[in-house]
Amino acid sequence: MYKIIIIILVLCLLGFGVLYYKHDTPAPSQKMPDTVVIKDNWKEILTPEQYHVLREAGTEIPFTGTLNHEKRKGTYYSVGCDKPLFRSEQKYDSGTGWPSFWAPISEDTLVLRKESGLLDDRIEVLDMCGSHLGHVFDDGPRPTGKRFCMNSVALYFVPDKE
Repeated sequence: MYKIIIIILVLCLLGFGVLYYKHDTPAPSQKMPDTVVIKDNWKEILTPEQYHVLREAGTEIPFTGTLNHEKRKGTYYSVGCDKPLFRSEQKYDSGTGWPSFWAPISEDTLVLRKESGLLDDRIEVLDMCGSHLGHVFDDGPRPTGKRFCMNSVALYFVPDKE
């Protein structure tokens, strides 16, 4: 009986570690640009799910996002800043349940910020308005080896004109 209680306590502590992340300040090259206008009315312009992900660093449920299976050629934009972030040529199926890209359109379109947790360190991906988009991992395909794992609700897709 004591073994079961100990196992439950350990699992609870590990679960807390996964849910709790301390955001470190960005490296000097990763600070928010001074020219970006930060919106004061996020709750008025975003859906509740978008607000939870973009402004509270939430995560959508895997395999539920509308952009996960998008196959058309086009550009993925940030919902928060309305700026182009990724091209369809950079997208691939990572099997994780979220849209994944091996690189952004340009490195200056994103801000990367280190998160420190009890179990691991992750790199948070934000747009230039400070909105949480997802995370980047070092297990992606060539040529970069990166996996930019994004929340569908943080992006919108504009197909190329044919």
